[in-house]
Amino acid sequence: MIVRRRAVPALLAAAALLLAAGCSGSGSGAPAGAASSPAGMSSPASPSGSATAEATPPAKGTVKVLRTVATGLNTPWGLAPLPDGGSLLVASRDRATITLVDARTGRKTLLGEVPGVSPQGEGGLLGIALSPDYASDRMIYAYFTSASDNRIVRMLYDPKKPAGEQLGAPDTVFKGIPKGFIHNGGRIAFGPDGMLYVGTGESGQRGLSRDKESLGGKILRLTPEGEPAPGNPFPDSPVYSYGHRNVQGLAWDDKQRLFASEFGQDTWDELNAIAPGGDYGWPEAEGRSDDPGFRDPLVQWHTDDASPSGIAVAEGSVWMAGLKGKRLWRIPLKGTEASAEPQAFLTGEYGRLRTVVAAGGGKLWVTTSNTDGRGDPKDGDDRVLELQVS
Repeated sequence: MIVRRRAVPALLAAAALLLAAGCSGSGSGAPAGAASSPAGMSSPASPSGSATAEATPPAKGTVKVLRTVATGLNTPWGLAPLPDGGSLLVASRDRATITLVDARTGRKTLLGEVPGVSPQGEGGLLGIALSPDYASDRMIYAYFTSASDNRIVRMLYDPKKPAGEQLGAPDTVFKGIPKGFIHNGGRIAFGPDGMLYVGTGESGQRGLSRDKESLGGKILRLTPEGEPAPGNPFPDSPVYSYGHRNVQGLAWDDKQRLFASEFGQDTWDELNAIAPGGDYGWPEAEGRSDDPGFRDPLVQWHTDDASPSGIAVAEGSVWMAGLKGKRLWRIPLKGTEASAEPQAFLTGEYGRLRTVVAAGGGKLWVTTSNTDGRGDPKDGDDRVLELQVS
């Protein structure tokens, strides 16, 4: 299951700090002073705890589409900005390629194809992330579906080589995540502690989600070498939280608290505040539950209005892409609770939205997902958008 490599002792203190921060809120409270929920969206009932001492963003925000950065992308899934501030890496789910996009001109350069990817259904080349030491090691991490499992690899990026040959051979750092035609998870991100967080799905096998011995339906926390991260809630286990159906988005606020978006089945999609060792209830619970052993979402939506994918935190709010919902949701935060009703933007304007990445200065990168077999692609799809938000 795990490809063993040397752990990173220097990150122990930071790991402990993040674990403590992750315990700071339950995620089960409600928007403060919120009006009745709009159709198709339901927020928890009353806020409590230390979150009340935190500053909150305005109840209402704004979104302005500044420009279309790039067009003509095929099944874009993962998105990773490079440190130069002007380049984006985009992973194609079905073509198993990574492309460099010049964010100033929209020019696209193929880095290469990732070998071993077996695209099928919701599987393929999914999330990508840059190494915490990218400036020195030039490593790109990728989560993909192989013929036998979902796995994480890392590859050297060498921009001096010819286009199409700039990716080194993949080095597998973690494998054995259950695969399926559906519910492959796929989002990966390095946290403030330098550890690799991984959102997985239960591959359509519901019983895997609350089985702590399984990697399906979980958020995993690993060292960059693929070991269970120091300080994880279950000894010698990569599992960080469980009881998830299909985790699609991961993002942290400025207090190092982790949030995750998750596909529901027929009734409720979820945005959760993640606590180490937390049980999020699937398949016994979809959305909020009366069972005190399960952690409730901080917001839930009917699936027609969300089917959430990527998330980012910017300007004090979580910004969440909607696939079936074809909109961008703004969820203003007060700690690990929603401080006001979520607000929808871009409804139907660009079709399905897949990935959201904070770009600094109140800006976001957002990818569309209309060429994934479930959308209605128009001329120019798929594309990357640059937004200004507040």
